[in-house]
Amino acid sequence: MNTIDKVIYTARVHTTGGGNACSDDGRLLLQLSPPEAPGVGTNPWQLFAAGWSACFLESLGHIAHLREVALPEDAAVDAEVDLGATPGGFAIQARLRVTLPGIDLESACALVNAAHAASPYSKATNGNIAVSIDLA
Repeated sequence: MNTIDKVIYTARVHTTGGGNACSDDGRLLLQLSPPEAPGVGTNPWQLFAAGWSACFLESLGHIAHLREVALPEDAAVDAEVDLGATPGGFAIQARLRVTLPGIDLESACALVNAAHAASPYSKATNGNIAVSIDLA
C-alpha cells in the first residue's frame, strides 16, 4: 500500500440519498441518477471515467514535463468503465485510449507506461480491476 508523506489536496464531497453531490467549495454540484435512467444526472461510473481520464492526462503532462517533451495541446484520454455482475455482486473494468498526436510511437508508449505507473487512479486500481490502455 502506498502511504502519503504530505497531503497536497483533499477533495470533499457530500452526497445525499436524494441524488445530489456537492463539493465543500461549491465548484462541483451534480445531480445523480442510476445508469441508463431517463432524465438528467450522471452516475458513479461516468464520474470514475471522468476522474481517471483527467488524472491520467495530468500524469502524462507531468511525465512529459520531467522528460522535457512537449505534450500536444490536443492530447486526450478517453475512458470507458464497465459495471458488471459477478458471483459476489458487482465489479468494474476499464479501458483507457490515449491520443498523443505528433509524438512518435516509441516515445508515446514510454510516456503512457510512465503515466500509468505514476497515476493515482492507476495505482488504486492496480491488481483490483481489469484495465487495458491503448494508444490511438
